[in-house]
Amino acid sequence: MASGWAPDGAVQDQIDDTVRDGILRARARMTAGPGEIHCVECGEEIPEARRAALPGVRTCVACQSARDRRPAAFGINRRGSKDSQLK
Repeated sequence: MASGWAPDGAVQDQIDDTVRDGILRARARMTAGPGEIHCVECGEEIPEARRAALPGVRTCVACQSARDRRPAAFGINRRGSKDSQLK
């Protein structure tokens, strides 16, 4: 249901755009090309099984886990209310 000047389906369009942006952001973070034999952060050898499972891998499991725990910074706010801008 649309509200105000928004056309029918506007909410679903916002959801679709948010999902699409998330997919594009994830694809941009994926590694490409030849991987590393040693971790670029700590220098430890990356196990062969990890290199086979993730072509283009550049970090060991421990360093990648530490990277994944870092908070992600998103700057897109698709909602127009003032309350959503305060979050």
